[in-house]
Amino acid sequence: MSPRNSFNTGCLPVGNPTVPFWHQDIHELHDHRTTKELPASSDVVIIGAGYAGISTAYHLVKGEASHSKLSVTILEARGACSGATGRNGGHLRPDMYGHVPKFMDRAGIERALEVPEFEVAHLNVIKSLIEKEKIDCDFTLTRSIDVWCNEEAAARAKGVYDMLVSYNLEYMKDVCFVLGKDAEGISGVKGAKACASFTAGTLWPYKFVLHLTRSILETGLANLQTHTPVTSVRRQPSGEFIITTPRGATMARHVVYANNAYIAGLLPQYSQAIVPCKGLCTHISVQEGTRTPLLNNSYIVHEEDETLSYLVPRADGSIVVGGANARYRSFPEQWFNNVDDSTLIEERFFHGWESSGARVDKVWTGIMGYSWDSHPHVGALPGNDSQYVLAGFNGHGMPVVFLSALGVAKMINGAKFQDTGVPRVFQTTQERLEKVKDGVPGGDMLTMNG
Repeated sequence: MSPRNSFNTGCLPVGNPTVPFWHQDIHELHDHRTTKELPASSDVVIIGAGYAGISTAYHLVKGEASHSKLSVTILEARGACSGATGRNGGHLRPDMYGHVPKFMDRAGIERALEVPEFEVAHLNVIKSLIEKEKIDCDFTLTRSIDVWCNEEAAARAKGVYDMLVSYNLEYMKDVCFVLGKDAEGISGVKGAKACASFTAGTLWPYKFVLHLTRSILETGLANLQTHTPVTSVRRQPSGEFIITTPRGATMARHVVYANNAYIAGLLPQYSQAIVPCKGLCTHISVQEGTRTPLLNNSYIVHEEDETLSYLVPRADGSIVVGGANARYRSFPEQWFNNVDDSTLIEERFFHGWESSGARVDKVWTGIMGYSWDSHPHVGALPGNDSQYVLAGFNGHGMPVVFLSALGVAKMINGAKFQDTGVPRVFQTTQERLEKVKDGVPGGDMLTMNG
């Protein structure tokens, strides 16, 4: 049976997931329920208390779209930020050029360029938000370095860089590309044939989301109900929705599906458009008292065999490493259409680390939602007003979600998609759902780098 045919449209998060490094200190709101029982009704029900769901709630009750003072209920199947956000690499890294040519071929230059510009905008937006809300989440604005250890891949990357520079794009002025013998010395990566650097950020995603959670609950407009999986959503003749859970039902005028990889469990029309895929992440520490070379940058490394891994340094000298999907891509039953983040996927390269005593002290998995065209699905559910989709982030949600959530919040308040500032290629449409084709979702974007 092919991986596509094995998909279970009734998928829900498992109850015994692996424990990620970021969850070493569980926040007091992790298992929070604002009220003992579900509220009878609210203006908006958001399904999912990860980055997407909490961001949407923030915009509605405290941010730019909060003027209407809507009441919000957030329903989460497990603990707050227990899904992909709390399991990623802590990488707030825009894709400046890597996939833009592909997007140009599909959608034209103008629409394609909306994507990197949107991602770059997240850097200052998130930095300002962290400063405004005084969020302690180890945020660092740094440089990210792309490294190619394969000469042919390096030459292709240089061609893409030169092509985009020729358009005189403002955001590309932040990218520095080096091809040849200096790449290894500049990047610090053994065997590097080319490298490119640009501005990016790193942070502790769990702390970031849980601080926002506290902020929205303090307004009194939001109600969080953890360990409350949604089993059905039904529209009533009145136009309102009944949202059913094992703990009872609640009513809402608007519903936001911010449950990413699990969306097809409630919206089967997305069962082929957004597919759950499991990724692997690790935390690597060094022996106490051991001095390791300082890593000031985050990394994406394309190895000689073009296996792609990402690395995020931490202030204590440890690193978070993930990706390397090429190592297990030939075993689709372990990662494709797989919502079980309770098991692992069976299965470095920096100068100066040879005698560091570095060891893997934490390994975990996360379930990402991969779309078939590499773009998230954002906006009103096709043919169903008052329902909104915010899902399918392809393991690249950190520089995409927050402003996409703002777009959804604006639409709940009556705005049209084209007035939200969200890239047009992100809009979820019936046409996109009907264009699903065979193949690996997201293709070369299959990495847990958000």
